[in-house]
Amino acid sequence: MKNFTPKFLIFLLSALIVGLGLTYYSLNDGRFIGAYQWGSWSAWLKAGSPKPDPYTKAFLALGHSVQLGRGEGIQFIAQRDENGDLLMRNCNYILKGDTPVAAFWTLRATSFEGNSVTPNNAKQNIHSSRLARNNDGTITIFIGPKNRTGNWLEIHGKDLFEIVLTFYDAPILAGFGGNIEQMPSIIKESC
Repeated sequence: MKNFTPKFLIFLLSALIVGLGLTYYSLNDGRFIGAYQWGSWSAWLKAGSPKPDPYTKAFLALGHSVQLGRGEGIQFIAQRDENGDLLMRNCNYILKGDTPVAAFWTLRATSFEGNSVTPNNAKQNIHSSRLARNNDGTITIFIGPKNRTGNWLEIHGKDLFEIVLTFYDAPILAGFGGNIEQMPSIIKESC
């Protein structure tokens, strides 16, 4: 009986540390618990559903983002490039590839807190309706402080940032007309 109490206390303390650690992780990042990951992009697919899972509810309750209803659209967020490096404002990136089918989409750059990292006098986001596409229908968008011709989203500063890609009236979640595997890649060009 003497050994029971110290072993039990060690077990209880270990369980408490693991439980609180996983709870903290799921509420602050949670991509491996409640969110879904496609390359550099992550999305909380159950955020707009009538019955989101507990991790999604907690993530949204902390004010991380306002999600669209499941029938309205879906929001993807990228904080890393294709190599797994965090996105830095003083670097230049190329976003290229295909996008899922949607009636309309927007792309913007924000801080992790949701504030715009685009200069006040610059274009704040890129719209699918005002986008020059490549001949094959794919997109090429330049993101960074260096002025570029074509589709360019100017950012400034030296801290980390994220790219927010929001699809409106997207059939991605309905199971027809869209494919999440079509998400564009984010390639670091220079710093």
